[in-house]
Amino acid sequence: MLIYLIRHGQTDWNAEGRLQGQKDIPLNDTGRAQATANGRALAKVLGGRVDAFDFVSSPLGRTRETMERLRAAIGLDPAAYRLDARLKEVSFGDWEGNTLAEIEARAPDLVAAREASKWDFVPPGETAESYEILSHRIRDWLDGVDRPTVCVCHGGVIRSMFKLSGHMASDEASVAPIPQDRILVSDNGALTWI
Repeated sequence: MLIYLIRHGQTDWNAEGRLQGQKDIPLNDTGRAQATANGRALAKVLGGRVDAFDFVSSPLGRTRETMERLRAAIGLDPAAYRLDARLKEVSFGDWEGNTLAEIEARAPDLVAAREASKWDFVPPGETAESYEILSHRIRDWLDGVDRPTVCVCHGGVIRSMFKLSGHMASDEASVAPIPQDRILVSDNGALTWI
């Protein structure tokens, strides 16, 4: 199956190195420009095939705005896409809104535990998830993809794709850079950035 995965554009929390998780943080001006540029790039790639694609986004505001700007740049109705809650970012629980430096000042042992096993680490908090837990949500979503798809999502979702595709081991996927100004193409499990 052919899937184009686009991480949402930059937010102020991204720029500050804050863990966003499932907090609904809006795009900043850089993020808006990235979303529009990714839409223009995708328009060139899709060409006349755009009607064959399903368009789906995480329900968080930063992904919805990215999708709407992307669709507008392609020349499509910005609002004509689906939402899927399984595509939400990994929850960082009580850590959301903090930088790792701020967390380390309060709980150096937890930050050390995260660094030792980032893929499987679950931060404190009732809603917190590990990347492993997230990957189960993403596997469930992937199992339902039945046509070529454009997906606007989050860095953790793309990390899950790296692991689920066999492209990277979990320790590598958990630290791989996930740019906000490029598009990841998943073509029957083969992954490439454009």
